[in-house]
This record gives sequence, structure tokens and C-alpha cells, in this order.
Amino acid sequence: MLTVEKLTKRFGGFTALNQVSFEVREGEILGLIGPNGSGKTTLFNCVSGALPPTAGSVRLRGVEIGGLTPDKICHRGIARTFQIPRPFRKLTILENVSVAAHYGTNEPNTEAQARSRAREMLELVGLPTDPEAGTTSLGAGGLKKLELARALATGPRLLLADESLGGLDPSEMHDAAEMLKRIRRGLGVTIVWVEHIMATLMRVVDRIVVLDHGEKIAEGLPLEIAEHPQVVEAYLGEKIVLA
Repeated sequence: MLTVEKLTKRFGGFTALNQVSFEVREGEILGLIGPNGSGKTTLFNCVSGALPPTAGSVRLRGVEIGGLTPDKICHRGIARTFQIPRPFRKLTILENVSVAAHYGTNEPNTEAQARSRAREMLELVGLPTDPEAGTTSLGAGGLKKLELARALATGPRLLLADESLGGLDPSEMHDAAEMLKRIRRGLGVTIVWVEHIMATLMRVVDRIVVLDHGEKIAEGLPLEIAEHPQVVEAYLGEKIVLA
């Protein structure tokens, strides 16, 4: 579905990504991991259009999208969430998701259709559909769910999920991980998931790509990555035992 080839991003003399290559297969959940500053969010920014690549290629179903603007990439079927949710505070929860449903898709729809789509996504993530419910009622977990609902309302084929478990307690982490699996199964959405909660991520994803200092240092199945010497040294600290 997605092919990233020799993707490079420089900021002046600093190279944030250095010739990173990997593929995302349709229907899978791919984990993207690495230490802070390894280039994960920069990679998401390049794929989603927030930043133009310095060099390399990003292709969606064989068509080059590197350097397109975020709206054009979103309309082609890629949506993303952000580490720090920033909802429209003056809008209700339903209105926040309706905006995404209305403007994030390439298909024309009415306000009523956008609101209907928004309600479906809010029900999917477990948030209230009450048209009067405001974002101030949401805690950290609720804001993460709202971020996810807004991304899904655009009708993506590929979802870039950036730290969907950050700030959640263990039960919320489990629920969020199960939700990603339901999204893949129920909506047919392919997912690339950046996450630091390794024990949870490795039980959900099909494959893992590992970045360190802007370079890909490993790629493989969760069990292979959990025992990979270079990954253990650079990031994990110790081998993770998968039940």
C-alpha cells in the first residue's frame, strides 16, 4: 500500500531521516518504534505532507505523493493522529469530528452526512454523540479517542497513529490497543502505529520497523525485534518476553 524509499529529511546541517526505506502491506498493523529523537514523527510528517522530503520517495499504491500538501494527501486516503491532541475548543465533540468528516474526504457531502459520519466514528471509539457535549469534559484518554475519531472521519485507507496510548492508564491502554484491531478489522484500515508502550504494541502489530538517529536499524516480526541485539542496545534495554 505504501512504499517509502530512501526517504531523507534535513533541517539545515541536521539530518533527521537518512535514506529510510520500508513498505506497508495492505491490511496490516505496522509498528514504528525507536528512541526519542529517532525520526518517527518526522517520518509521519513527511508521509502526511506536513513536511516536504529533502530526498527520496513516498508512494501510495504506486503513485508518488512526497511533497504534496496535507489536504491532498488526506484526500488520497492517508490520515494521521498527533501525539498532543489539539481539538477545536470552541466546538463540541460532535462538531470537531464533523469538520473532519466534511473537509477531510475527497467526496462531496452535506452537513447532515458529515454529522452522521461523525456519530458513527464517535460510537466506534466510545465517545458521546450528544451534540451539546464539549471537549472540556474529556480527560487524556478521551482526547486521544477524539483525535482518533477525527482521523477516521476522513475515511482513510491508511492511518498513521502517533502514540495513541500516551498518558493512558493500563486498562485504557488495553482498550485502545483493542480498538486499533477493531478499526483494522471493521473498517479495513491499514495502520502504522508509533508507540513507546512496547509490551502492548508487540502483542498487536504484525511487523515492526525500528529507527535510531534517523536511520532504519531493524525490521521484522515482533519476536525477532524483541530479541534483536541492536534494538535491545539502542532502545529496549532488555529483551521483551512475549506471552
